Amino acid sequence: MSPPAVDHYEEPRPAPGPLLLVQSFVNTLDVAADIDVLADAESGAAWLRDSGLVGPTEPAGPQELRSARAAREAMRALLLCNGHGPAPDADAIRPLTALAQSARLQLAVGPAGQVELGAGQPGRLANGLLRLLLIVRDAQQDGTWPRLKVCRNDECQWAFYDRSNSRRGAWCDMAICGNVIKNRNLRARRSGK
Repeated sequence: MSPPAVDHYEEPRPAPGPLLLVQSFVNTLDVAADIDVLADAESGAAWLRDSGLVGPTEPAGPQELRSARAAREAMRALLLCNGHGPAPDADAIRPLTALAQSARLQLAVGPAGQVELGAGQPGRLANGLLRLLLIVRDAQQDGTWPRLKVCRNDECQWAFYDRSNSRRGAWCDMAICGNVIKNRNLRARRSGK
């Protein structure tokens, strides 16, 4: 199987700035099409390298891909919560908790005196995943995090950025997933369920 094109910056409802990388990472699993980019050794390694989560010479074998998939699903659990779902339980976010606990963050002072927090030396997957956590932290602080959500259609679960004024978007695409869910709910009400 040849790797798919890694156009992870062409999301239909893209998140702003670095948060787009988190969105693209979660969307490496297309639930509706049953395609998991990180399940295949060749495409998974290519995606991780192209996204900068691993360096060009670092390993991206089966163990790294398992770690990446676990972190991705923990991120998805966080995004479900953003879409007014339940708070994730400890088991759901355990991969991120373990990553945070093992982190060796580095501070740097830029030429203008700005203090920056970094994920350590780039290249290793753990540092790339830690970089994603720092992006989440920054998005939580600047208020963009709650707008990154997962589609409420369980058969989709695509990560999307809610740009609505009300911040109550629930579906990645109203014309597709929104209509599916609304029609399903209507049929259930009509049948008396």
